[in-house]
Amino acid sequence: MLLADFGTSYSKILQTDSGKDPAIVATRDIGPDFCADLATGHNAARRSARSINELTALARGGEILIEEDDFVLLDCGSRDIKFIRYHQGQVVDMGWNAECGASMGFTIEMLATYYKLDYSEIAIPKTGFSITCGVLGMSHIFDAVISGASEAEAVAKFVRGIARNAYRFAGSPDRLYLSGGLCDNPLFTGSFPCNIVPLGRFVLLKGLLATLESEQNKE
Repeated sequence: MLLADFGTSYSKILQTDSGKDPAIVATRDIGPDFCADLATGHNAARRSARSINELTALARGGEILIEEDDFVLLDCGSRDIKFIRYHQGQVVDMGWNAECGASMGFTIEMLATYYKLDYSEIAIPKTGFSITCGVLGMSHIFDAVISGASEAEAVAKFVRGIARNAYRFAGSPDRLYLSGGLCDNPLFTGSFPCNIVPLGRFVLLKGLLATLESEQNKE
């Protein structure tokens, strides 16, 4: 069975009977004829025989990976952000925002490439910019650099602002489980004012696996 989480920038692909770990592939490099058996994410309906909603995949993946009845799971993608909140083992709240999270992950990656920055070497700033959109927020960086701030300092404040905005969107919990490629960005994860538990890039794939297992158990 071929499973896929089609992200805007990167896709995560798993052949369940291969015995191999999931592969991370730039979405632009996936051929037009590629078709998964079950998928979620951007254009999943067009690229698969069957697809499920990203929030559904996120929730099911969270159930598998998090051994708690009460938790908040936030997924930070290239294009948008989404969260699931569980209470007593049940989904009680969820949200999906492509506006305040617009191109958040993509913008953070692009800035590192443009300014030649290594996020593992940048100190977490004590203050940040007030950010409500990954794209529009870049103007703060340009203004800060013009005013004399270093590029690294300006980008750090931008990333901190993005993280704080995502935190508020998820309901400002004391502990936040994090899904997505930004789990590997220490500047981003360190900018949250709460306990962060990174789960990595494959949470939605876990949700697809849980869907398959549930269906097989019913047969």
